[in-house]
Amino acid sequence: MTKKYYLYKVFRVIFLPLFKFVFRPKIINEQYIPKNGAAIIAGNHKHALDPILVDVCTKRIVFTLAKKNLHDGIFGFFFRAVGTIPVDLNSATNKAASDAATEKLKEGNLINLSPEAKRNYTEELLLPFKYGAVSMAKKTNSIIVPYSITGSYKMFSKNLKIVFGKPIDVSKLDMEKANEKLFNAIKKLLEENMDKNELETKVISKYSGIVSVKKS
Repeated sequence: MTKKYYLYKVFRVIFLPLFKFVFRPKIINEQYIPKNGAAIIAGNHKHALDPILVDVCTKRIVFTLAKKNLHDGIFGFFFRAVGTIPVDLNSATNKAASDAATEKLKEGNLINLSPEAKRNYTEELLLPFKYGAVSMAKKTNSIIVPYSITGSYKMFSKNLKIVFGKPIDVSKLDMEKANEKLFNAIKKLLEENMDKNELETKVISKYSGIVSVKKS
């Protein structure tokens, strides 16, 4: 049974309205996030505040995969209390994180993650995708709602924007095709919504799979 996560709810009431006031994000197609049932929300990762921006877009509790050292640091109690799932960026498989997120999906919850697995500091539009999102979706028969985050996290920003795409069903695709479909969906959202001048500075890479991945 899912915990009540009271601190998360208090956080939503106090902090999320402040977040919206300060950053003025433009939210598009949030109706694609289901009002009930399991789903994975997956998009690019450009800033530490990305998970909060996703939280703003739904009234449901969102369980976010976050790097493990946040749980181990001085504010670890907070990240645990709001239901983030620790991910060891130095681990090749992250089975514990995958199992925890899969269990949340089986309970009918929302999971937020970035297939890039880390913040993108490069000139690439997207980093190579890990397989966690599509693997969990296939195991739990969950849809994936892709999103793009563009613009900047500046006070009273006029260009911060999150756009959700139509849900993706990967149940009938193999892992590689599923991951490629998700990559291309997020890539398309970024190309359509990123400022044209910024987009011109990016390297628009094609999808490249990880040859060593276990196809299961």
